[in-house]
Amino acid sequence: MNYRSPFSTVPVVVKNLIIVNVLMMLGTFVLERMGVNLYTHLGLHFPLSEKFRLHQIFTHMFMHGGLTHIFFNMFALYMFGRVLESVWGPKRFLTFYLVTGIGAAALHTAVNFFQYYQVASQLTPEQIEHVKEVGYGIWAEGKNFSDPLLSKLNLALNTPTVGASGAVFGILLGFGMLFPNTQLMLLFPPIPIKAKYFVIGYGVLELYLGFSQSGSNIAHFAHLGGMLFGYFMIKYWNKNSKRFY
Repeated sequence: MNYRSPFSTVPVVVKNLIIVNVLMMLGTFVLERMGVNLYTHLGLHFPLSEKFRLHQIFTHMFMHGGLTHIFFNMFALYMFGRVLESVWGPKRFLTFYLVTGIGAAALHTAVNFFQYYQVASQLTPEQIEHVKEVGYGIWAEGKNFSDPLLSKLNLALNTPTVGASGAVFGILLGFGMLFPNTQLMLLFPPIPIKAKYFVIGYGVLELYLGFSQSGSNIAHFAHLGGMLFGYFMIKYWNKNSKRFY
C-alpha cells in the first residue's frame, strides 16, 4: 500500500507559502524564548517609527500573531489559493499573492497616516517627541500612557502589523471573480452561498468594521487593500491578455 502525503496534490507555490509561514511561526516561538522578538524586526511598523525598516513591507506577510491567526489564513490559502494557482500557474499566482499583500500594507499604512496626523494635530511638538522617545519602552512592557491621545499615538507608532490576511483577502477576491457562481458552504450559519455574494458581503463587512472599529487590533483596511489590488490586477490582466496562464 502506497502512502501519499496530503501535500502531494497541493500546487508548488501554495505548498511552499504554507511551509514558510509555519516555519516563521515556529521560529517566532523559539526565538521568543531566547529573548528575541521577531515582531519588532519583521512586523510592519509605521514609517515614522524608529523601528520601521523597508524590508518589513515584505516580511510582515510571513509573520502571524498566534496559532488561530495562522490557521485560518493558511486554511483559506489552501482552499482557494490552490484553485487559482492551477488556473494561473505558479509565476502569476505568486505575483498576485505578493502584490496583493504589499497593496494591503500600502492601504493600511495610508489609513494609519491619516489617523496619526488626526491625533498628532491635537498634541504639542513636545508631547509627540516624548512619545517617540519613551513610547516603545512603555509599549514593550505591555503598558501605555494614561492620556488617551498619547496612548493612541504610541500604539500607531509602535504596534507592528503582521499576517498574510491582505494577500488571503486578495485570493478570496480572485476566486470570487473567476468562479462567481461556485457554491460555498458557510460555517456560521451553515448555508450555501455563491462565491460572488460571499466576497461582496465580506468586503462590505470589512469596510464597515474599518470605520466603526478604528482602534481594533485587526487591520480591516489591509484586508480591503488586498481585495482592491487584487481586483485591479485581474482587470489589468483581462484587458492585456486573452487568457490567464
